Amino acid sequence: QVQLVESGGGLVQAGGSLRLSCAGSGFPSDYYAIGWFRQAPGKEREAVSCISNNGRTYADSVKGRFTISRDNAKNTVYLQMNSLKPEDTAVYYCATAGVCYRDRSRFGSWGQGTQVTVSS
Repeated sequence: QVQLVESGGGLVQAGGSLRLSCAGSGFPSDYYAIGWFRQAPGKEREAVSCISNNGRTYADSVKGRFTISRDNAKNTVYLQMNSLKPEDTAVYYCATAGVCYRDRSRFGSWGQGTQVTVSS
């Protein structure tokens, strides 16, 4: 059974940086996708970034500011977030799928989330 645990959230001023981690266990192989999603109060959960054997994807709102990477030896995926803006404030979740689907409902094994708060 796949389990994911997010960490690294916190409070940061606008323009600052944070690095989120998604540590996983129970993966059947190295060939899987990990997606980062976020949900702000009163809003739907949205895709932020995804990494798979086929490459990386980013939401337009974070392109050029966020970078996703993975360390297969540690079963961990990172989301480096730079130039943070108040609108990046949300709970950030990671989840897994076979590939980086556009449909978030195809992702599973959601973590508990980590809060990111960006003050202006």
